[in-house]
Amino acid sequence: MFAGTVHSTWDNMKNWLPFLKSDPTIAVIRLTGMIGGQGFASLNDAKLAPAIEKAFEKGEPAAVALVVNSPGGSPVQSSLIGARIRRLAEEKKIPVIAFVEDVAASGGYWLAAAADEIYADPSSVVGSIGVISASFGLDRFIESYGVERRVYTAGKSKSMLDPFRPENPDDVARLKTLLEDIHVNFKDHITARRADKLTSDVDLFTGEVWLGQRAMELGLIDGIGHLKPMMKARFGDKVRFREYSTKRGVFSRLGARVVQDAVQGIEERAAFARFGL
Repeated sequence: MFAGTVHSTWDNMKNWLPFLKSDPTIAVIRLTGMIGGQGFASLNDAKLAPAIEKAFEKGEPAAVALVVNSPGGSPVQSSLIGARIRRLAEEKKIPVIAFVEDVAASGGYWLAAAADEIYADPSSVVGSIGVISASFGLDRFIESYGVERRVYTAGKSKSMLDPFRPENPDDVARLKTLLEDIHVNFKDHITARRADKLTSDVDLFTGEVWLGQRAMELGLIDGIGHLKPMMKARFGDKVRFREYSTKRGVFSRLGARVVQDAVQGIEERAAFARFGL
């Protein structure tokens, strides 16, 4: 007990006394789950902001590690989170290294690309640089039950893609234009972040995914590796890891958002299932 107390006291002294050299620290930010939404398990900029800011500011970390395990989600939230990470990395001059767990696809890969380097497991799923919009058409269903849909708008596009009305070709054309514009933004982000690392032999922007080894050959990631072994090899065996994550609110802990989180959990499970996970 006494030896442990002395060791802890010494570590604290190294943190606070400038003339004592402290062991390097890696700030670890876990980015796990669907991007967007307000559920406990979701990732969005407002929820992640305190953890990200603290990771870059507390204790002058030697590097910030992003542990990414996300099938994607909102392109806007992906952009906001990634931009926050880049802004802080450049302001603090701290390297950012991403480690992919099961999947970094679509918006998940957008987040990984916010790092200066990306590593993955050989079986990690990487890529899906594309944009998707999915919904249901229920007009025939309600018609079979004698239900009549009544919609009144000011503005001819106000009820675009109403799932309870027959599909309108003009609406579909407008949606495809929006998706193409978002896809261009996605491609620009990846091209800017990965620069000359990307291969020119394969079209990487079709929405296809690859496993870790092939992703490395294509330039989507920098290598195969896991968080702790790689950071110890780079910063020494005495490197310390400090994790930062979002905190669960009191109402969520009391079960006030159980239904919302359950629904989002189903959606998230379906998103991961797209990649065989």
